[in-house]
Amino acid sequence: MAKNTTETPKGGAFQDLMNPLNRRNFLRYTGVGLATTAVILTGCDDDDDSTVMNDDGTNTTTVNLGSGDIGVLNYAYALEQLEAAFYTAVVALPNFSTLFPSATERQVLTDIRNHEIAHREFFKKAITAAAANQIIPALTPNLPASALASRTSILATAKTFEDLGVAAYNGAGKLISSAGAAYLSIAGKIVSVEARHAAEIRDMIENGTFASGPAGITAGNIVDANGLDVALTPAQVLAAAQPFIKETINGSNLPTQ
Repeated sequence: MAKNTTETPKGGAFQDLMNPLNRRNFLRYTGVGLATTAVILTGCDDDDDSTVMNDDGTNTTTVNLGSGDIGVLNYAYALEQLEAAFYTAVVALPNFSTLFPSATERQVLTDIRNHEIAHREFFKKAITAAAANQIIPALTPNLPASALASRTSILATAKTFEDLGVAAYNGAGKLISSAGAAYLSIAGKIVSVEARHAAEIRDMIENGTFASGPAGITAGNIVDANGLDVALTPAQVLAAAQPFIKETINGSNLPTQ
């Protein structure tokens, strides 16, 4: 598949994240809606999106991520939307303080929420600047009540999302074309933050007893025999993420190598 050779945009969100990535930079992108627990589906100009009828008569939107570098950015944007929606829902729980009586733990989860919102808003701004007619819409999270029911289930779900996010970035880096090399630099900065999140979540899970993650990721095999972090393909990642998103995500046009 031919890779997108669109010139990398300069300035704006892209240039800001090229600067040292710290908490202040992240919070510049938090925007509005920190207390919102649902992401509203908006319109999209992408003609590849379509609506299909389910057996029960309801409609499901299929969202095509597109191709080339923009498709890879849309892929990351979709995952960041999911993570931002999850942590926003966690922090907004009426019993948040009861589930996490430790002020330190509440601050960690709040900081992670802010980081994920910052990531989401960065990709939204960067894709809009590069190819406004190709950006995917806001997605509708499908978070089961069980994922938010207890401290244990919240941390297990957070671990799943963080491990999945790290593996997704690791697997997607090679899909970015040489023309989009600057995007790879940004992805490297973001994946390092996602890895820090994963470490924070593990530190909050008692006694190092971790639930199995997606696609075979467990506490024992997030690092392979070569001492490298696990990398997953978009197909593997989307299969694991799909149950948490109401829209059907189509990544069939993404680069494969």
